[in-house]
Amino acid sequence: QVQLVESGGGLVQAGGSLRLSCAASGSIFSTKAMGWYRQAPGERRELVADISSSGNTNYGDSVKGRFTISRDSAKKTVYLQMTSLKPEDTAVYYCNAEIYSELGYVYKYWGQGTQVTVSS
Repeated sequence: QVQLVESGGGLVQAGGSLRLSCAASGSIFSTKAMGWYRQAPGERRELVADISSSGNTNYGDSVKGRFTISRDSAKKTVYLQMTSLKPEDTAVYYCNAEIYSELGYVYKYWGQGTQVTVSS
């Protein structure tokens, strides 16, 4: 079993910054990728950013140039630095991890979510 624990959400004014962290623990053979998704009320969950085990990154169009994803493989932790925040960034942010089992299967795990609210 794998657990993902998120931290760093909160309330911030437009133009401000926040840093989210997500630490993975449990039965982790190796990690394929980790990332962040978000879901606003009444909206679909969407990709914010993800990062592969080799360090390749991928960003949603709406956050390119403002958000930066990084990882500390030794700590099994992924970070999301969010700058120039806008009210439309308000959502619950979910950590996601794709984990390899010892047999090579990939399992996807989700964190419990952390609220980010950007006031105008």
